[in-house]
Order: sequence, then C-alpha cells, then structure tokens
Amino acid sequence: MELTRAYKFRIYPDATRQAEIDERLILAQQFYNKILEKSIESYKNGKRKVSMVQFNRFVKEIIQEDKKYLKLYSQTRCEIEYKLFKAYQNFFRRIKEGNKKAGFPRFKSRDRYKSITYPQDNGSFSIRKDRLRVSRIGTMKIELHRKTEGTIKRLAIKREGNDYYAIFTTINNIKVPDVENTNPVGIDLGLDSFIAMSDGTKIEKPKFVKKSEKHIARWQRRIAKRRKGSKRRESAKLKLQKKWEHVANQSNDFAHKLSDKLVNSGYTSFAVEDLHIQNMVKNHNLAQSIYNASWNRFIQMLSYKAESAGTKVIKVDARNTSKECSSCGNIQDMPLSIREYNCNRCGMRLDRDINASINILNRATLGQRGSHAQGESVRPQREAVLEELRTDKTHPLLDAVIA
Repeated sequence: MELTRAYKFRIYPDATRQAEIDERLILAQQFYNKILEKSIESYKNGKRKVSMVQFNRFVKEIIQEDKKYLKLYSQTRCEIEYKLFKAYQNFFRRIKEGNKKAGFPRFKSRDRYKSITYPQDNGSFSIRKDRLRVSRIGTMKIELHRKTEGTIKRLAIKREGNDYYAIFTTINNIKVPDVENTNPVGIDLGLDSFIAMSDGTKIEKPKFVKKSEKHIARWQRRIAKRRKGSKRRESAKLKLQKKWEHVANQSNDFAHKLSDKLVNSGYTSFAVEDLHIQNMVKNHNLAQSIYNASWNRFIQMLSYKAESAGTKVIKVDARNTSKECSSCGNIQDMPLSIREYNCNRCGMRLDRDINASINILNRATLGQRGSHAQGESVRPQREAVLEELRTDKTHPLLDAVIA
C-alpha cells in the first residue's frame, strides 16, 4: 500500500539565505496576483473559459513584461499556476452546488503568502547530513529531529513569523496488516468533552485558547493602537502570530497523542460523524468554540494512522445522533443544556454524549443511512453495552495523560 506522509523540520538560513527566501516569497505572491489579474481581464473581454493553456499564455506574458520572475524556480512557477487553477475549479464547483458563498479566488497579500513549493525531487533540492541545499537559494542548516520514511517527492519552504521550515512530502510502500473488525468503537465529538466513546470513555480537551486569551487580547489591542505600516505594528503582529502558533502547536500535539493512543488501544475500527463544519459555525454563539475544537484535524490524524495500522475510520450521517435513544430508537428534543439523555419512551438514562457515540457505532455497524455496512458479525450487543456502561465507568484510556 502506498502511503503519503509530510515531515516538517526547522531550518536556519543565514541572513543572505533569509533574504533569498523572503524575496522569492514576495515574487511568488506577486506572480500569483499577476495571473489572477490577467484571468479577470480575460473574462471581462469575453473569454469565459479557464484552462491551464490560458494560464501558460499569461505566464509567458508576465515574464516578458518583467524578467524578475525568472528568479523563481520553473516548477515553482508551475505550482503557483496550478494552485490558482484549483482555486478556480473549487469556485465553479461551489457555484454548481448552489453555494451562495462561492468564494471567487482572491488576490493574496504578503501576510497570506508564506510558502514556496518545489514539486519534484529532480535536483532542485537535496539533503546532506544536516545541510539542506535548495536551487537558487543556497545551503542552510536543517534540524532533522526524526528520520523520514519513504521516498521524498516534494519540498515546501515555509515562513512562520521569523522562523523558517522545510516540509517534505514522502511516498512509502508498506504492507498493511489484515485486521479483523472485531472491536469497533463509536466516537462522538463535542464541546463539553472533546470525545465520548461508545465504551463509556470520555476525554476532555485542555482549553488552550482560553488559557492564552488574555495574552492574545493584549497583543490585539496593541496592534489596533499602532499606525499601519509602522515597524512597531509589524513587531506586535509577529508577537500575536507567535502566540497563535503556540496555541496551534498545543492543539496539534494533543490531537497527535490522542489519535496515537486510540489507534494503539486495540480498537479495530472507528465510527465518527460526517460533520459539515461550515454549516455548524453558522451558529455564531458556538462558532469560535467549534473552530477551536479542531475536529477535522483530529479526524484526519486518526484516519491516516488507522489506515497504516490496518483499521479504518467510518463516517456516518450525523443527523439526530444526540436526539435518538440508543436503546429503543426514540427521537426527542435535546437542548445543549441537557447533559443526560432520559428517554421518555423506554426510560433509559445515559450521558448525552455516550448515547450519541453508541448511535454512531450502530449506524456504522448496521449499515444504516449514510454509513458503510461492516456486517452484523461485528455489531455489539446493545443491551450488554448499556449494562456495562451503567456498572463500569473505568477504562484504560481514562488514565492516559494527554498533555
């Protein structure tokens, strides 16, 4: 089986190499905007079709007008073309889907263009011991804190604040173990607890954003008070960016450790809700909490780690998982303020999130709407599960310390 992985390493360019990287980031941002500008002009002149052939013509015109863009590596320019072409494709797709916010491709500011890509390992970059050589930039120190597995196919140089990173994409052929699906588990993602599982386990997520919100608010106020374009404003923006990066790193670290723990805990498949985050954040009271929860990021990590271990992540329809009784199937209203499901038909009493996770598992294993049936041989006995949850609230995962 062919697996794609990304490895991120810190690089330490000297002042000359930093200037080279920064210059190419600016050129890449301008190059992107130039192609977008020409495509808009072409559209206004009646040429409605968007294609790579058209973009290639724009590129030739841009380079003829200003030779400075030849400083960008040729395949880096191709990657910028393709990035804009994909943005157009996504725009037209959303229009066909009837999305009111189709999201026409936007011009990029320097703050929003932070990486350049070398899409092929064809001599454009190389690693020797602790030194990274990049075409037309030079050689710089790289901190290889872990070993890459597989063949390196792609490199992205990224700037985050005042720090620089090299991100390698690798392809590795591995033999995935054949795992029988004998111990499936349902996972409900929530705001009260990060995950609730059908075996009774609940994992709380540390409130990283809340712990840092005073520092974030302080730097936001300082940015608002300082004059646009001033060095002091740029300095404050870097401080704020650093704080947000710290919060993001904490969140990613938590998701990595938790997904590792789940994959290595003996579960043979994971049933999760097929969440549509963009629809959920329309509730402005919960939008910030939903974004901070990073549910999609966690599911992505769990999915690729489960795939490597020979298990799978199954997405099911999320409708009414919290409102449906996992014992009798009764559906009743469940406001967010009610944390225990008390069925008015069969009398079952169970934690709201645990009840939802059992419903998610049932939909995955019984082949109900929006799921992928795995056969009744792996279906847990509902009564036995409920009885176990009523009598035994312990589980090995509850003792795990997720930093």
